[in-house]
Amino acid sequence: MQQRLVSSILLVPIVVGVFLLGMPWLAVGVGLLAVIAATEVVRLLAAAGFPVSTLPGVLAPPLAVAGMAWAEAPVGAAAALVAGVRVVAAIDAFRRPDVRDGFMAWVGTSFATIYASLLAFVIGVVTVAPTLPPDAPLYGLFDSGRTWLLVLVLTVWSFDTFAYVSGRTFKRGRFLAHISPTKTWSGVIGGTIAAMIVATVLTWATGQSPIGGALLGLLIAVTAQAGDVAESMLKRAAGEKDSGTLIPGHGGILDRTDSFLFAAPALFAFLLVLEPLGLLR
Repeated sequence: MQQRLVSSILLVPIVVGVFLLGMPWLAVGVGLLAVIAATEVVRLLAAAGFPVSTLPGVLAPPLAVAGMAWAEAPVGAAAALVAGVRVVAAIDAFRRPDVRDGFMAWVGTSFATIYASLLAFVIGVVTVAPTLPPDAPLYGLFDSGRTWLLVLVLTVWSFDTFAYVSGRTFKRGRFLAHISPTKTWSGVIGGTIAAMIVATVLTWATGQSPIGGALLGLLIAVTAQAGDVAESMLKRAAGEKDSGTLIPGHGGILDRTDSFLFAAPALFAFLLVLEPLGLLR
């Protein structure tokens, strides 16, 4: 517990500072996190039996972040960069004498490039966020991109926090126990209710429909939980408790960002699809 507290005291000011600085430093920070998360993914995949090529696996995520952050980038730039790295990974796999070994290396490296690259959607949320109307309660606090990023972060944190609290308090019904033995349905339900409440309030504060906020809260709750379970599945396949040891008491970067790997793309799609149709207001 003391290690966790010390790590939090050191990390929180850094995270808050990068957030307050905004772009491009926000993109640089997310890019660094993506590189570290990618190295952890590569290590876990290798432990799970996949002969992954490290360089392509680690190179793709920061390129995806750069593609999302590049204001003048053509549509699909981030996807094209990641696809290019996957092609390089295939070419790299050709040199392996054993065809099966080469194929498994390509599969593992392709997974690594895509999985850690999902963090790029954190920056994607900033780039596609709709402008806040002047009468919105949160108008003027930050730019619209960081405001919607705050919606994402606080909703995910509320889900994680209340899922833990309600799961420890009620302890009812095992949830996917073959992957994560400590999770319960009471935790999932408690976290989902909290996420829907927080997202409803925050979405209303951005000047959008509270109904849309409730739907967003449900979407983030489902995807955040899926992100957490997906990382647990990878760790169990690798026979590891944590993704790394970078943060004492907390594990690795992947352990801290797993929920955002799925929740950020969900919010990105939510904004990208519903805002142009006028269904948020």
